[in-house]
Amino acid sequence: MWIGYALGAAVFAGLTAILAKAGVRNTPSTLATALRTVVVLVGACVMVLVVGSGSSIVDLSPRTWLFLVLSGAATGASWLCYFRALQLGPVSKVAVIDKSSIVLTVLLAVVLLGETDDLAARLIGIALIGVGTYLMIERRPDPATPARGPWLLYALGSAVFAALTALFGKVGIAEVESNLGTAIRTVVVLVMAWILVAMKREGRALRTIPRRELWFIGLSGAATGASWLCFWKAMQDGPASVVVSIDKLSIVVTVVLATLIFREYQSRRALVGLGLIIIGTLLMLIGVV
Repeated sequence: MWIGYALGAAVFAGLTAILAKAGVRNTPSTLATALRTVVVLVGACVMVLVVGSGSSIVDLSPRTWLFLVLSGAATGASWLCYFRALQLGPVSKVAVIDKSSIVLTVLLAVVLLGETDDLAARLIGIALIGVGTYLMIERRPDPATPARGPWLLYALGSAVFAALTALFGKVGIAEVESNLGTAIRTVVVLVMAWILVAMKREGRALRTIPRRELWFIGLSGAATGASWLCFWKAMQDGPASVVVSIDKLSIVVTVVLATLIFREYQSRRALVGLGLIIIGTLLMLIGVV
């Protein structure tokens, strides 16, 4: 069952990147992140009410609170980097770099969480994913897109914080119902995002956000919420390294939609890299099915 949730997380995460790209064309990225997080929190709270897990919040241990808060803080940092990168760079390349966090996540899961089952398959899998990611980062991208620049640094920052998110979250979600854990983490992200909006004085831009972008920001928040709810349910039941690997298949959805909608060119080299990422992920999955 957790594999199904992980696949659902991948599909919704792929949609998130496309919808978010459409929603940050003119809207400040930090403000867009803050608005999206409101939608995510509403969805998470609705699920908490549906499953009736809200009352268990008083029973959470200090250790659970600590790791949920740390996971939320890492998520907030990852999101802020990710959506700034989306605003500045090509969505397919930003998404690929962000998904490279799988390499660091798997290594940390092996070392810190002791997930050593089928270790050889996992190491070969992340090697293929790492090579595939390298191939997908074009040496000669579309002439309209700079090969290097701030977007690359933000995308790398997003990947590092995403890896920390998964590790902290795996520990924090162990003793809490997954929807409640998602809601708590989302509150941390929301507070971080709105503090930064206030510090950067981006709140005044609320009145000038085009209605079309506002819709896309809201839809990206809904997709993110659905992805999170699936992802953390899968994390609760399955091995972190494999769940994160399946989730990274969202890059397939993102690349296909970016090519169709934003006309982002994908070279033969990039397609080979995408193929390696898929093969590496499937290799890691075979060992646990």
